[in-house]
Amino acid sequence: MDVYVTIIGAGIVGLAIAREVSNSSKNVFLIEKNLKFGQESSSRNSEVIHSGIHYPYGSLKTRLCIQGKEMLYDYCELKDISYRKCGKLIVSSSVADKDTLIQILQRAQKNGVTDGRIINKDEIHDLEPDIIADTAVYFPSSGILDSHSLMKQFETDAINNETQVVYGSEVVSLKKLNEGYEVTLKEQDGSVYSFTSEKVINSAGLYADKISSMLGLSKPENQVFYWKGEYFSLSNGKHKFVSGLIYPVPESNMVGLGIHTTVDLGGRVRLGPNALFMTDKKIDYSIDPEHVKDFHDSLKKYLPFLEPEDLVPDQVGIRPTLQKPGDSTRDFIIEEESKSGYPGFINLIGIESPGLTACMSIAEYVDQLISGFDQ
Repeated sequence: MDVYVTIIGAGIVGLAIAREVSNSSKNVFLIEKNLKFGQESSSRNSEVIHSGIHYPYGSLKTRLCIQGKEMLYDYCELKDISYRKCGKLIVSSSVADKDTLIQILQRAQKNGVTDGRIINKDEIHDLEPDIIADTAVYFPSSGILDSHSLMKQFETDAINNETQVVYGSEVVSLKKLNEGYEVTLKEQDGSVYSFTSEKVINSAGLYADKISSMLGLSKPENQVFYWKGEYFSLSNGKHKFVSGLIYPVPESNMVGLGIHTTVDLGGRVRLGPNALFMTDKKIDYSIDPEHVKDFHDSLKKYLPFLEPEDLVPDQVGIRPTLQKPGDSTRDFIIEEESKSGYPGFINLIGIESPGLTACMSIAEYVDQLISGFDQ
């Protein structure tokens, strides 16, 4: 075999896997079709470190989010990567929503997130004096980080561990051999070449189902659906009225957590994302200015200072989910595919939020799958 492990996709999860696997294994190859790391979903999100409160008990999303949160904070401290534990408020202004807040707190506690508590109007005012809410659940362990610096550090660690990182090379074919796999790449100049790899890790994000189907692993339950999320930012000096993460009570079975308010390390306040199902799976990073009204109407409930003219188009992200409209929430797919006849091939499909928070624990989980297969 030319290569021991090939990782497809240099988003934040692929980079974390490359770092983790190369700590104990040599001859690791990381492939990315773009010219830089993290050019898709990994650089188009809220940069929030989630607590692990919204996901089903016992799910990979829950377990890996809670583990990953602590791993991220420790890693950021070790590597001097900027972050801030700014806390998260899930706010309510109705009696009906208060019952939902209690359910959120109970689910969080069941999941092992024990720092949350219900707070009243006075405590909310102490944290966020310019918002309107009667009751909230407060999770102080939620935070924000510099995701670009995190990805750069993962890349540096992987390269220092002798990982070969190749940008501008797209996987166009995968073929199962008697032992291992043949991987065929197409470079930016159109040239094509192939190599063999003992193991392959599919961390291709938006294109993970496409990569899997190259081997014939095109299971219906592995189909990726695209949801577009638009962000607006606060202008006209209104950013000074928000200091932390403020979320509405989420609707059931929705993709995402509702249009919420986040801050970044530079003090910018972003509003979003919404969730727009993309039927044609066409990558489209444009923002519809007509959606300002929807954002304003949604956020005005707890941001009384907000006016439509304060909203400025910011960014768009596209999430690779496993659900279409009306479907129940699905868990991450992280699976070594021996049972399907593809030993040494590890699929990561539907790695959406909380993928950033869970990236290091996902990497550790994948490394354990590799070790288990070798035994």
